[in-house]
Amino acid sequence: MKYIILFAIILFCSCSSGDQQLLHKKWRVYDVVVPPGSGFDIAQINQAAELKRGYYTDVYYQFLDNNLFIATNANKPDSGKYKMLSNGKVISITANNGDRSYENLVTVVTLDDTHFDMKVKSGDYYFILKTKAE
Repeated sequence: MKYIILFAIILFCSCSSGDQQLLHKKWRVYDVVVPPGSGFDIAQINQAAELKRGYYTDVYYQFLDNNLFIATNANKPDSGKYKMLSNGKVISITANNGDRSYENLVTVVTLDDTHFDMKVKSGDYYFILKTKAE
């Protein structure tokens, strides 16, 4: 029983530490890159550059209390819910009501107090969104 309680404490601390680093910061996208190890695909490379110059020029994300997630693009906010999975390696983002039919899974590539890089899927390709805390 003592080991089960210890395991639960360790699990809680490891899951919430990533959560704490994400909380109450504006994570502004500053770069969009192709994930390392991806095969050379000129369409994917061009799309990453286009996304950086276009869609992601004024985008930031916020993770707030009560699992509230806010994505803001060109000063237009949209909200949903988030949940840390796999010991903070994956973030599930869903609609406000938690409906998972529109779930987006984000893989955490880098997370510290100032940088949060995430692997996301857009269309047919995966990209890494590089963000900085503001």
